[in-house]
Amino acid sequence: MVNDGKAIWDKCLQIIKSEINPQAYKTWFEPIEPVRYDKKTLTIQVPNNFFYEWIEEHYVHLMKKALLEVIGSSAGLNYRILKAKQDVSNAVKIEKNTQIETESEKFKNPFVFPGIKKLKIDPNLNANYTFENYVEGDCNRLARNAGMAISKRPGGTAFNPLVIYGDVGLGKTHLAHAIGNEALKNNKNKQILYVSSEKFTNQIVHAIKNGEVEDFLNFYHQLDILIVDDIQFFANKTKTMDIFFHIFNQLHQDGKQLVLTSDRAPKDLEGMEERLISRFKWGLTADLQSPDFETRMAILDNKMNKEGIELPENVLEFICYNIKSNIRELEGVLVSLIAQSSLNNREIDLEITKEVVQKFVEQISKEVTINSIQELVAGHFNIGVDHLQSKSRKRNIVTARQLSMYFAKKHTNKSLKTIGETFGGRDHSTVIYSCKTVQDLMDTDKVFKDTVSDLEKKITMSLHAI
Repeated sequence: MVNDGKAIWDKCLQIIKSEINPQAYKTWFEPIEPVRYDKKTLTIQVPNNFFYEWIEEHYVHLMKKALLEVIGSSAGLNYRILKAKQDVSNAVKIEKNTQIETESEKFKNPFVFPGIKKLKIDPNLNANYTFENYVEGDCNRLARNAGMAISKRPGGTAFNPLVIYGDVGLGKTHLAHAIGNEALKNNKNKQILYVSSEKFTNQIVHAIKNGEVEDFLNFYHQLDILIVDDIQFFANKTKTMDIFFHIFNQLHQDGKQLVLTSDRAPKDLEGMEERLISRFKWGLTADLQSPDFETRMAILDNKMNKEGIELPENVLEFICYNIKSNIRELEGVLVSLIAQSSLNNREIDLEITKEVVQKFVEQISKEVTINSIQELVAGHFNIGVDHLQSKSRKRNIVTARQLSMYFAKKHTNKSLKTIGETFGGRDHSTVIYSCKTVQDLMDTDKVFKDTVSDLEKKITMSLHAI
């Protein structure tokens, strides 16, 4: 039988050699020796356990392809690890039929209640969470663009897995669902599943209790896209991590897509097995940061358009100035504001807005206005505020005007257009130029830098005091 095994392995090597680069072939396949061939199962010998694990993680799909072509659909593969002097069965058996439609009828779907049969997996996606209503900004651009690329070519990009992390309320779950919804829209036949870490763990407990672990694994192995929310809760759950490790490996080897969310970066996940953390780093890790003022305004604008309402500009600016870190709270303020207005039959103005916002934040800073900044800077230069709004090109007036624009942009979070208009109807490009000029002078002129520092202290003390 050994000779038969050698002939079969030689044919497999011809297929493998044509699929990978020469160096990889020489490193990982030339040292392998065929041991025996019996009952359509080929046993091969590898030098050590590390070698076996590498082959399993990186080339098992190629091995399957070669064996299927050479032996046929009932092919099997065993390993013999030279160092251990024992056979190790391949963790991924080559089944007679690998079609999802056929396989799905062979085992239980953990998402289907007893007595209810589903041939097509319910993706558990929230239809309201889409890319259309996920506002893009500097805070999320990388993650959003990667998600869009994945939804077009799941498993076909370098972003596998995609790990999205960030604090509570920054849109991780929304983005995860959006990826799934967009991928489903692009290809109706994809088997996509969104699952929370809690539900995943509960399914494992149920599967172990009822002796259905193999059914559980088979179900997850048939997915094209697996989205797992809040993987940080896998920490210190040994069995959950072990089973997820095998599911991750199988899907990744088969070119299927994984999307994971977490409240922290993979390297900071305490209680998580190192082998899982290393796999989380295979693809792209993208963080979601707190949105800047412009993005917060855009989020509220998007929400208002969806709800069909309009709010005064000063109300929106006040909300966005005071709710800075959490998108969930930002939208919560808007909902509460609408409810208070409706219940109390009051028009939405700055007064009622302050009442609502105060319930969301412990302390609201005194408003920093452009006019306050103009008065402070003009007083420092012993000129009138009207000079800042004039067309005068006198050196001290130009400097005071540029400094006022610089501080207005830094402390008020007003739009560039709004700032420019309050300085005699100037446009946004003038504001940009002024801010750059101030920054350049600070880098080269120590006296000027000291002036900026003094004004900064006065603004902080007089305008931010409660």
